[in-house]
Amino acid sequence: MTSQRKHVGLVFGGVSGEHEVSIRSASTVLAGLTSGSNPERYAVTVLYIDREGRWWGPGIAAAVLERGEAATDEQLPHPLPPAGFRGLPQDCEAIDVWYPVLHGPNGEDGTVQGLFRLMRQPFVGAGVLGSAVSMDKQAMKAAFAAAGLSQVPYVCVQASELKDDTTFNPLLKRIEQLGYPCFVKPANLGSSVGISKVRNRAELVEGLHKASLLDPRLVVEQGVTARELECAVLGRNDLRASVVGEVRFEADWYDYETKYTAGLSSTLIPAPLPDGVADRIRQQALQACEAVGVLGMARVDFFYDEAAGTIWINEINTLPGFTSQSMYPMLWAASGLTLDQLVHELVETAGE
Repeated sequence: MTSQRKHVGLVFGGVSGEHEVSIRSASTVLAGLTSGSNPERYAVTVLYIDREGRWWGPGIAAAVLERGEAATDEQLPHPLPPAGFRGLPQDCEAIDVWYPVLHGPNGEDGTVQGLFRLMRQPFVGAGVLGSAVSMDKQAMKAAFAAAGLSQVPYVCVQASELKDDTTFNPLLKRIEQLGYPCFVKPANLGSSVGISKVRNRAELVEGLHKASLLDPRLVVEQGVTARELECAVLGRNDLRASVVGEVRFEADWYDYETKYTAGLSSTLIPAPLPDGVADRIRQQALQACEAVGVLGMARVDFFYDEAAGTIWINEINTLPGFTSQSMYPMLWAASGLTLDQLVHELVETAGE
């Protein structure tokens, strides 16, 4: 039995601002891979990417998971190798399928998926194209628009437009047609990193410059009063959608602190919705995956204006959070899949 187990390479960490979230997500995924019937199915090798992009083998990776926080240079073996990817650590030769738990740039954007593709090895989650398009909010919104999915009004911004008054002043006027408040977002970060809610021109200018330090491509979205709903998607040859959940919070908006601090937000699963709304959202979640070329897994987020009955698609996440507070595993739990069953299905989709 042991010799027939699939060897899963669970890789986490990464160079993005979501490094700590990745560690927490990987702990949950590992718990799923080592519970239920999965120990009979899988042998797991954990691999850690530090903040400088160096890959480390199971010894370092296990220590990071145990501590629950990023490794410091003092905790890594010296002399340290150069920053960046310099090849896989030892113990990777036997890996049959890769399970990336990497949030944000250089993990969720098609880069590591391209590495696995070059290695000709299957991996969990979306492919290169779907990952790249979904990570970049400008490209994602263009794909959604082409598919006819409703979105809140938005303006795409290039950081080069901020450099002189001949482009910056017309840009500000164009954005202000959205009205205040609005949200300034880096195009290629997740977990609400770098996002500003702005209520006037001074805050808009500050938010644009702040976001441009993180990404040369930005999106500014009109602020709407709406419920925040989420739907999980799973599968490759047979893509299916979960029940719909709702996130509620007392904060002004759903920022990083609210997302990842216990007690600052709550979830309702399934979300209490009028007849037919959940079905519409589930159908649009599948349409969104088709629009950006995503298979494997995704979490699709929506805004819902109950008074008007309007649904707007917000974004798609191809490597959604897997922490104890993350919606993706909770949505599937409410749909009948335990954690061990969920990660089993995800690993099996990699080979389809």
